[in-house]
Amino acid sequence: MKLVDTSAWIHQMRPKGEPAVRARVEALLRVGDAAWCPMVRLEIWAGVGTDRERHVLAEYAAVLPELSIDREVWSRACEITSRARRAGKTIPASDVLIFACAQRHGVAVEHADTHFDVLERLCANGER
Repeated sequence: MKLVDTSAWIHQMRPKGEPAVRARVEALLRVGDAAWCPMVRLEIWAGVGTDRERHVLAEYAAVLPELSIDREVWSRACEITSRARRAGKTIPASDVLIFACAQRHGVAVEHADTHFDVLERLCANGER
């Protein structure tokens, strides 16, 4: 299972999205390995512009596993934010929260956003 970030969902939902990203998300959907979390769901809904997109999101909401954001996720997100700041990196709080959620649930993040590459390097020492 992978937590699919908003950046990847956008490519998957748009007809002109990056083909490689679309293919990765569609493969996860086909085998039932795509998940999201409340922050991703909120970000996607904030960007919905068409009835078709609303319909697709309603379908996803009915079938996608939702990884919870609990106290442990919030705590981990704060630790990661501090680590990033000490390293001179400014990363959007939503990305840190999504990354911390994935770590909490022991899954990788499917994304098309370089912030997650930075987060992976910052946390590469194996800490969860």
